[in-house]
Amino acid sequence: MPEGRTVQVRVPATSANLGPGFDTLGLALSVYDELTVTALDDDRLEIEVAGSGAAEIPRDESNLVVRSIEHVYADAGRDMPGLRIEARNGVPHGRGLGSSGAAVTAGVLAAKGLLAGDVDFSDAELLRLATELEGHPDNVAPALFGGLTIAWTGESGPQHKKLLVHRGVAPLVLVPERTMSTTLARSLQPPQVSREDAVFNVSRTALLIAALMQSPELLLDATADRLHQDYRAEAMPETSALVQALRAAGFAAVVSGAGPSVLVLCDGPGGRQAAKELADSVTDTPWEGLMLAVDVRGGTVRDRAEGST
Repeated sequence: MPEGRTVQVRVPATSANLGPGFDTLGLALSVYDELTVTALDDDRLEIEVAGSGAAEIPRDESNLVVRSIEHVYADAGRDMPGLRIEARNGVPHGRGLGSSGAAVTAGVLAAKGLLAGDVDFSDAELLRLATELEGHPDNVAPALFGGLTIAWTGESGPQHKKLLVHRGVAPLVLVPERTMSTTLARSLQPPQVSREDAVFNVSRTALLIAALMQSPELLLDATADRLHQDYRAEAMPETSALVQALRAAGFAAVVSGAGPSVLVLCDGPGGRQAAKELADSVTDTPWEGLMLAVDVRGGTVRDRAEGST
């Protein structure tokens, strides 16, 4: 590895589940974490963080980006160098937009860039490494590859399929000030669900793929869910109330990931402003409205001296 190699990494936010596609579907969105990572010739660790969550992010070996870089180096059988990391976080932290998945993906891609010319990584290997750190592939798959992804785990490990989203789909994310623990959100779900609810979600997940790729006018029906959102409602009543109000008005609103943000999949750009105005009128909680695009590229890593990889 060239002494002092510096790589620049850019990773999109993601929204998982999308209503019925629990732990399976994910969507990359156009707000980003950006990092500059430099390999040092000693064992120093220097971390600077600006942006979302900066005050809470550790500046030592427990930092998730550092742990992710270290995991890749260990998997490749290489000794990790000292690091200087400069992070600018655009992805809201702890709000259901894949901030931990973005950090993991950023670390994996940074390691890929630092090891370029010594170790090569396939897409399957990148997804495996990121999933080992994150625990499940539904956020890291769209963070790595962009677009709409279906993620699953098979005999050969985590897999994904990237799909293109219809150009008429216009995402709006409504972000509250409060955060939500993913661990708490998962603890509220029952260990079993009825056959009726399982069949309901299978049908809506299948319909959602068609709606996102071909028929955005079906998004309201396609985003209905019975597996996880109602069970989590008690932990985030403002989010639940907003989702219900938006859906009653005809908007395809869902809890983004584990919440508490709300994702609205509008069938055209004009619907986003109306959805934001409704959000401002129906709850006392202030919601920041992010009118985003679907990110189609996914995470990127660029050697500052050579170009992108």
